[in-house]
Amino acid sequence: MGRGRAKAKQTKVARELKYSTPNTDFDSLQRELSGGDSVDPNDEIADDRWSDEESWRRA
Repeated sequence: MGRGRAKAKQTKVARELKYSTPNTDFDSLQRELSGGDSVDPNDEIADDRWSDEESWRRA
């Protein structure tokens, strides 16, 4: 008993997801897919940390 309300809510949420039109930022999506102008600031740090391959043995 009590499954009716839960199923009705799930159906309502599923319909909202199916028929809603989300606001998509196509410019941001294009930049992400093209791989341009995205610089990860952590890349430089990771390279500096492992520049001396033997440093991990001394730590």
